[in-house]
Amino acid sequence: MHLYTAPVVVPIAGEPIREGAVGVDDGRIAYVGPAADAPEADGTTAFDGVLTPGLVNAHTHLCYTSFADMYGNEKEFFEWIQEFARRNPATADEIWKSSVQAGIDESIAHGVTAVADIVTPQAGFEPLFASDLAGVAYWEACFIDDAAWEARRNAWREVVTDSRAVNNSDIAVGISPHTLYTLGTGVGKSLAELARTLDIRIHPHLAETTHEDMFVRRGSGPFAFMNRRAGLALELADGGAGHSPATQMDKVGWLGADSHVAHGVHLDKTDRELLRSKNSAVALCARSNARLEAGEPPVAALRAEGNTVAVGTDSRASSPDLDVAAEWPVLRKLALAQGDGGEGLNEWLVRAATEGGAKALGRNDIGVLKIGARADLAVFDVPTKGDPYTALVNGAAGNCTATVLKGNHLDR
Repeated sequence: MHLYTAPVVVPIAGEPIREGAVGVDDGRIAYVGPAADAPEADGTTAFDGVLTPGLVNAHTHLCYTSFADMYGNEKEFFEWIQEFARRNPATADEIWKSSVQAGIDESIAHGVTAVADIVTPQAGFEPLFASDLAGVAYWEACFIDDAAWEARRNAWREVVTDSRAVNNSDIAVGISPHTLYTLGTGVGKSLAELARTLDIRIHPHLAETTHEDMFVRRGSGPFAFMNRRAGLALELADGGAGHSPATQMDKVGWLGADSHVAHGVHLDKTDRELLRSKNSAVALCARSNARLEAGEPPVAALRAEGNTVAVGTDSRASSPDLDVAAEWPVLRKLALAQGDGGEGLNEWLVRAATEGGAKALGRNDIGVLKIGARADLAVFDVPTKGDPYTALVNGAAGNCTATVLKGNHLDR
């Protein structure tokens, strides 16, 4: 067993431990507790700062790490999203692989050890499977109407089944039906059915913009125009569904305990209640929302009402980095502005980026430090006196000094 010690250990599975230690054996945690009480170890690594579970990025697109220039192009959401249709076809497989690998490396450098990653090019699976990250790689379906699906269904499914067949990693394969405004209703139902048949997870984007609400409710707005221009014949474009995107998402089968949604910016009380009733977590990506002027997620309401919340960065095309800890102060500021009293808020935010992300991915062995869990650790150079959750929220961004992945301390 190897022992990792720190002035403060935040297990998430229990109270913070002063002068704590985590023992690891064969990639799993074998001890969590005071360093003075730890069993004899083959070796010890002593860290400064606060040691936490590895963070979980519950929504990202690592394939777009090389599209970081889009973060600063100042295009609003409607124009920004159409840029992918122009750039994706011109990107070679080796560039995609390199982009994903760069995203993996950046994530690990920020203490992220598990991801919910949307895979747009099939080539993106390879570097994910070769990594030691945990999580789910979600094969994305986007800009497909019901007619096109009939021609593409078998080939699309083969990517899922073939990827699962060659995958020996701790990253499972899932399905990402992109959005209600880029897929036909029949396509959406077929994807949900496929996910349940294969017993794999689902991860769509929900309620990111008001344009989405306009399209789903009335079949109008910029997305209706975008789809007509692209030649997509979507059922919702013919008058809409007459209800919220969350309700429509439930009707096509994308919600459930095997699903978590990204963004959830424009969720009303009924929508939030629906997500709770379906046991669907929501991954908040506040910095991406701000960049795209999409709105502000209802952080205070989600917390007060008891929704399962995780934290994501989205991609480098809409976020300045892949640092999950950098989302904490932004989410805190939003929660307080929305009326949250602040008591316990910092701990809630840290939990959202650890055990909340684990719940979103259907895992109970990541995002926590407990015996039997994956030995994924992150260390942050923040003050060790006082409340560690406050120290992390206020100062962890950009200050990860060490990452341990499956028990291995990674060189920087």
